[in-house]
Amino acid sequence: MSENILNAEESKKSLNFIEAAVENDLATGKNDSRVQTRFPPEPNGYLHIGHAKAICIDFGIAKEYGGICNLRFDDTNPVKEDMEYVDSIMEDIKWLGYDWANVYYASDYFDKLWDFAVQLIKEGKAYVDEQSAEEIARQKGTPTQSGINSPYRGRPIEENLDLFTKMNEGVFEEGSMVLRAKIDMASSNMHFRDPIIYRIIKHPHHRTGTAWQAYPMYDFAHGQCDYFEGVTHSICTLEFEVHRPLYDWFIDQLATNSYRPHQYEFNKLQFTYTLLSKRNLRRMVEEKILTGWDDPRMPTLNGFRRRGYTPEAIHNFIDRIGYTKYDGVNDIGLLEYAVREDLNKKVIRVSAVLDPVKLIIVNYPEGKTEVMEAQNNPEDENSGSHNVVFSRELFIERDDFMEDAPKKYFRLTPGNEVRLKNAYIIKCTGYKKDRDGNVTEVYAEYDARTRSGMPESGRKVKGTIHWVSVEDCFDAEVRLYDRLFIVENPADDRRDLTELLNPDSLKALTGCKMESFLKDAKVGDKFQFQRTGYFCVDKDSTEDKMVFNRTVSLKDSWAKAKGK
Repeated sequence: MSENILNAEESKKSLNFIEAAVENDLATGKNDSRVQTRFPPEPNGYLHIGHAKAICIDFGIAKEYGGICNLRFDDTNPVKEDMEYVDSIMEDIKWLGYDWANVYYASDYFDKLWDFAVQLIKEGKAYVDEQSAEEIARQKGTPTQSGINSPYRGRPIEENLDLFTKMNEGVFEEGSMVLRAKIDMASSNMHFRDPIIYRIIKHPHHRTGTAWQAYPMYDFAHGQCDYFEGVTHSICTLEFEVHRPLYDWFIDQLATNSYRPHQYEFNKLQFTYTLLSKRNLRRMVEEKILTGWDDPRMPTLNGFRRRGYTPEAIHNFIDRIGYTKYDGVNDIGLLEYAVREDLNKKVIRVSAVLDPVKLIIVNYPEGKTEVMEAQNNPEDENSGSHNVVFSRELFIERDDFMEDAPKKYFRLTPGNEVRLKNAYIIKCTGYKKDRDGNVTEVYAEYDARTRSGMPESGRKVKGTIHWVSVEDCFDAEVRLYDRLFIVENPADDRRDLTELLNPDSLKALTGCKMESFLKDAKVGDKFQFQRTGYFCVDKDSTEDKMVFNRTVSLKDSWAKAKGK
């Protein structure tokens, strides 16, 4: 068997079920062998990491099969929608590396949707109902018990047309009446039991102003907008699977030829230690539990971007978990692993001391400095290097010194030797404490023969620590972000979300010492702080004070705590 055939068969095996359906449609010539998808967010909030999975399949399928993907805003509820969200959604899609063929809005089709609703009324397939929402819900019955017909179900067509017109003219108050499709109150599919297709909303629309006062429901607008646009593959998450028969029913009433969009459903993205519902995210913003939609603890794409996540890491993660027909909860550690893996390959290693204590090399000449070479990224042989200044007085991490260390402690302790990264081997000779017992200075002697790169530098010691020169560093704020919730599945916990919050989800450290190489870093620039984690420059940075966000630690401390 040839290599090409083997590769082709392997490619076939790796297709997800949506790709397999698309290939089958293309092979059979369905819808003139076109592939057209759409990403249809509602502009009522910022996109979260769950939306990234939908974006990747919607835009990815179109790209993979030579089709197009449109961006369509589902703006059928003016109360919650705003152009701020439209702009942020566009920014997020482009950040993930995609672009749309066209931008549409459900509101572009309000006239066509209205005309279709009128068509249904004239065909005796829709009626105006004046019952309350509670009455309608009660009459719908249960999955095992048929519904009861509305007393308005037999209303004359002309009366329905007149009332429907007045609904949009503002004659009636919100909640006083709705337009319902007349399908089957005895259907085993609850969505077929005369679903509401229009309701009155007296709130200015962000695009159409006050031109409309009757607005279509999602189930009525979604499929028809797909049809109007020419969508072939309408890809949704699994909760819409039970809506698909209704999707098809409406399009059957509307279609005038053989073209039909088809809806496919995949498992939504859910994470441990994370809440993705817009209701909860909005609450955390409005109640100032977090600082905004782009708070680095937020699972929004805006928040992940500010925290230092890369689109490549998100793509790699989504490729790993794939698309299935079964819902499940993914370990957030898998996403964190993906960003570590990506950043490890591309970012520069730098020295940053977050909890500094002064180290004085007593036998190093006062006033002398040396320039050491630090490799930018050992994973990338073409990454080059940068210079760091070495001097008599340095800052090291407080955790890198212990007065009375256990046997397997290989950092600084009296009488012990360590290597200073990119510099010399030193031996601890003593320390100084203040009145409260805190170590304020550590003393050591260096071996001048052991400078990195020199013949004697190969002498082995068990510990290596990082440092910055007192002569060549600056102060910065470092924000240590961690998981927002302390429980693994906060969505299943009945307690208020404020009781589930991790009190250590943010630790702001001031007076951290940065090597001077970082002074020219721009907002969004990413680095590995040696032995600490991955960090990026935050937008709160100013000329006088730089702020760094921890993207992720070098290792998964949560997995270690759980004994994994």
